[in-house]
Amino acid sequence: MKQTLEALLDTTFNNLVAKGIIPADAPRRIQVDRTKDKTHGDFATNLAMTLAKAAGQKPRDLAQLIVDNLPANTSITKVDIAGPGFINFFMSADSRFAVVRQVLENIAAFSSPNVGNGEKVLLEFVSANPTGPMHVGHGRGAAYGSALGNILQATGYQVHREYYINDAGRQADVLAVSVYLRYLEACGQSVKIPSRAYPGEYVKDCAEALKAKVSDKYLRLYSEVMQGLPEDPADPQESDTATTREEIKAKKELHLDALIERVRTLLDSGYRVVQDFALNAQMDSIRATLQSFNVEFDQWFSERSLLDSGAIAHAMDLLKQRGHVYEKDGALWLATSQLGDEKDRVLIRDNGIHTYFAADVAYHLNKLERHFDTLIDVWGADHHGYIARVRAAIEALTGKADKFHVALIHSSPCHPVAWANAPAIS
Repeated sequence: MKQTLEALLDTTFNNLVAKGIIPADAPRRIQVDRTKDKTHGDFATNLAMTLAKAAGQKPRDLAQLIVDNLPANTSITKVDIAGPGFINFFMSADSRFAVVRQVLENIAAFSSPNVGNGEKVLLEFVSANPTGPMHVGHGRGAAYGSALGNILQATGYQVHREYYINDAGRQADVLAVSVYLRYLEACGQSVKIPSRAYPGEYVKDCAEALKAKVSDKYLRLYSEVMQGLPEDPADPQESDTATTREEIKAKKELHLDALIERVRTLLDSGYRVVQDFALNAQMDSIRATLQSFNVEFDQWFSERSLLDSGAIAHAMDLLKQRGHVYEKDGALWLATSQLGDEKDRVLIRDNGIHTYFAADVAYHLNKLERHFDTLIDVWGADHHGYIARVRAAIEALTGKADKFHVALIHSSPCHPVAWANAPAIS
């Protein structure tokens, strides 16, 4: 169905060029994605938004022209225009099973042992944060990613299976502080765990293992750790207003940030020792879980290595050279809205610290610079909204957004997988 819609939109593109509505040199970036909300249809495209500037049209006006010039197709039952210019397609029930008929009519074409012809595919899946144990959602992603890799390899692709380790940024700091407070507790001190820290039993186990290894080497008085820190307020109540809940949340985050900085200062080089111990303990657990599930990876890629190697700075410099970034309110922004995203995104905060998005931008650039032909990411369905910004970043950096594909793993077994920009590899 997705390929059918892409072909129809490609024909529509040619029709609009012939009519002089869009210029012949307009970028032909035809992307069709499954919708997250089925009330918005089965598939959607942002084609009008990506072509609006080149056509000199408002996105919704251009969307209407695209719909008006769309060839008729019995698989489409309804077409809507939504939001700033998205075009939503509702498909007939019969079209869902068209691929089954194709398989039955030409089985050989669907079982070719070498359709890949050696194409290099980087398949990233699971990539669970090393801040806690794995859960069943990670298991679904692991099973799907592993099976997909096996199928691709069996049909002639060179598959590189990769796990991205989120071992940098604030979540790694929160893990370090959570384990350190439990370490103080294991050393006999009475402590209060911040509500925004990680409270699980695995944190206690990690802290006790740390104490067994280093004894009291990093012991500090709990009162010294907490002295002068902003308060950690009580959790909000249901009766609180939305504004009050947001204020309480902000104060909790302020407390946790101050605690991280205090522990970092008190421990100095020991802070990295505690953090690495915690991260390594969680990654050992993750590796053991995946191995017991018979899921293997060719590479475990560290987010921290992006910063240490200068890959993040390299990506930011390249975006600046290409004219896709700007400064606002002291922060560095990527103009993703010009490339199909709903709004622009922050890369470097006003405090000089890069965002998680900046690291993801650098990581996907790194993938392409390793000369992979196709990038496939397997994500949880809750990351659906993240696709457009990553795709926009890849387009801004390399002009190769068509190389990037995402498989979304849903929590419902009735709808386990949805593809965004599915590659023609099946």
